[in-house]
Amino acid sequence: MNDGCSDPGFLPVPRGALILGPQPAASDAAIALSVIMPTFNEAPNIAEIVKRLAALLDPALGERYEIVVVDDDSPDLTWNLAQKLSLEHPRLRVMRRMAERGLSSAVVRGWQAARGELLCVIDADLQHPPAVLLELYAVMRRGADMAVASRHVIGGGVSDWSIARRVVSRTAQLIGLLVLPSVVGRISDPLSGYFMIRRTAIEGVELHPLGYKILIEVLARGRFHRIGEVPYVFQERALGGSKATARVYYEYLRHLLELRLALLSRFLRFAAVGLSGVVVDMGLLFLLSDPTMLGWGLTRSKLIAAEMAIVNNFLWNDAWTFGDLSAQQRGTLARLRRFGKFQVICSAGVLINVALLNLQFNVLHMNRYLANAVAIAVVTGWNYWLNLKLSWRVAPSPQP
Repeated sequence: MNDGCSDPGFLPVPRGALILGPQPAASDAAIALSVIMPTFNEAPNIAEIVKRLAALLDPALGERYEIVVVDDDSPDLTWNLAQKLSLEHPRLRVMRRMAERGLSSAVVRGWQAARGELLCVIDADLQHPPAVLLELYAVMRRGADMAVASRHVIGGGVSDWSIARRVVSRTAQLIGLLVLPSVVGRISDPLSGYFMIRRTAIEGVELHPLGYKILIEVLARGRFHRIGEVPYVFQERALGGSKATARVYYEYLRHLLELRLALLSRFLRFAAVGLSGVVVDMGLLFLLSDPTMLGWGLTRSKLIAAEMAIVNNFLWNDAWTFGDLSAQQRGTLARLRRFGKFQVICSAGVLINVALLNLQFNVLHMNRYLANAVAIAVVTGWNYWLNLKLSWRVAPSPQP
């Protein structure tokens, strides 16, 4: 075994953003499930967890699964023990990371090396009951993009947690709901480390893992349309030491803020494009409706100006604001569909805009340009949210 890993395909990789590629072709495509197990100082547990997983998956999947241990160069030689276990368990692969640390990045590195269409994450310390894995697999077989083992649905729970630990866990989830409600609120247990996803849901997505809560990163950046949850009871660690330190919670808070800023960055780009549309809109409105220019009626002038602004905004948004999503929907027909959705959403916004403009100008007697600016501001949020969810929505890839 070299310093990198036990498999020739596991090569040193650069730091930074991580991107998952498509499922390998040829014989590797026969692997239905890859179970990723990040480890650090798990020598007391590694043999037992591998034994239990093999006993569970051998009858169910035969040779159509793999277990990928990703070890952060454990001082207790977890990687070495896992390598020896691979002689007894041929479905076991081992990666020893020398230059990187962290559970989240270990999971993504494991996904990059994995060969399965379905990707599972499980802890090595036996706090995640292995038997639940087949329940997650069943949910995925029914067409879900993600299946999460949850402590917070009926039938789930924690074994012997103290009141203080329960309060800390729930407080962390509440903070997540406040900072990232659209992400954290999608499932009952966003802090779970036990889940399964479809490779195509994150294929080509740039991930920036940090700390221990990889599920939040994946939820925020992936493409998940159907999510299922399976109850499980979190078990207390029998052997080895806990890794829940103050640093873990610090990195969790930092991760939430980074994701919030990333989502805000897209909105700011959308707003910047909207400002360019305002220039187009205002300029044409002046040329068409001002008494010193063409002097056309306000409503007709506004409709023409708004349509030109829509075309302007779509071109910029397609290339810049949602460029990463557009790259996954190539072709003229796909672009025309995006424009059609954008047109419908923005046209509805225009109707709201026109109604507000006439109300302010004709009833409240506001300056026409100030009234137009107010109306544009009101519909900006409407346009952004619906376009993100509909116009540039990436549909899941067809499954075999």
